[in-house]
Amino acid sequence: MPTVRRRLLGLLPRFGLSVTNLGPGTALLSRNKNDRFTTLPFGEGAQLVVNKRRSAKEELAFQKSAANYLGARHVAALLEHYGANCVLDVGANVGQYAKQLRRHGYTGRIVSFEPVPGIVEKLRRAAAKDPNWWVYPHALGSTETSTTMNVVSGSMSSLLGPSEFGNRRYKRFSKIESQEVSVRRLDNILDEVLDGIDEPRPYLKLDTQGYDLEAFAGAGERIREFVGMQSEVALMQIYEGMPRMNEAIAAYEGAGFEITGMFPVTREESTGRVLEFDCVLARADSLVTPPAAAPSAAFATQ
Repeated sequence: MPTVRRRLLGLLPRFGLSVTNLGPGTALLSRNKNDRFTTLPFGEGAQLVVNKRRSAKEELAFQKSAANYLGARHVAALLEHYGANCVLDVGANVGQYAKQLRRHGYTGRIVSFEPVPGIVEKLRRAAAKDPNWWVYPHALGSTETSTTMNVVSGSMSSLLGPSEFGNRRYKRFSKIESQEVSVRRLDNILDEVLDGIDEPRPYLKLDTQGYDLEAFAGAGERIREFVGMQSEVALMQIYEGMPRMNEAIAAYEGAGFEITGMFPVTREESTGRVLEFDCVLARADSLVTPPAAAPSAAFATQ
C-alpha cells in the first residue's frame, strides 16, 4: 500500500496539484494553474514536490503553514513523550489551540484561560461537548487583581498597550476597547485545575500577547511540577514593556526548562524578519521513562 500511495502522490502534479510530504501518512496539497514542479528529498521515506514558480510571498505563506503544522506535531509528540495529562492553555481566545491538540491526538485534560467576556462565551461553546476541556474566565499574572484589558479584534488583546512599532505594524490597534478582567495567580488555582488527576503531569502553554513572563511568575515554585511548556518569545516588541526573547528564555531555562523546538509565529512580509517564535521547552529530568530507554520516533537521534 505505501508504494501505491507514493505512486498516486507522484501523479498528482500532472493534474495541477502541488504535493508536500510532511511525514509518514501526511501530505499538503495546493493548486496553481501555473505550477512548475521539481522533486527534492525531504528526509527518509519522503519527497518534497516544489512549485518552482511560487512567488516569494507565496513561499513565505507556505513556510508559515508548514511551520504551524510541524510545531503542532512537535508539541503533540512532546506531550506523549513526557506523559503530560493536563494542558493549561493560557490565552485561549476561542479555543484554536485546544482544538489543534485534539486533532493531533491529545486526549488528556485541557484547561483554557481567557479573560475577555465576549470571547469566553465563544470558548465555552467550543468546549461544551468535550467534558475534559475546562474553561476559566481569567487572565493569569503575578498578582491576583482586577485590571484593564486592551481588547482588540482577533487574537491580540493584551494587558499591555501597543508599542510604537505595534501601532505601525497593526492597524487594528487603532480600535482598542477597555474591559475590566480578573487576574489570578497560577499557583493559587493549580490544585483546582488538577483535581481528580492521579499523578498530575501538567504542561503550560502561554500566549498572552506580551504578558507571558507575568503569567509564568504567578506559578511560583509550583512551576517545578510542569513537565514542559511553550511561550511566544519576541524579537520585536509589539507591546510596551513586553520582554525580549533572550529575557524570556533565560527565565524559562532558569526554572529548569530546555528548548526542544522553535517555530516562527509572525513574520514581517516586507522584510521577511521573524517577529515572534513559539518556543517549546521540556524539563528533561521529568521523563516518564529513564533517558536510556528508546525515545519516541519524534525525538530519535538523527
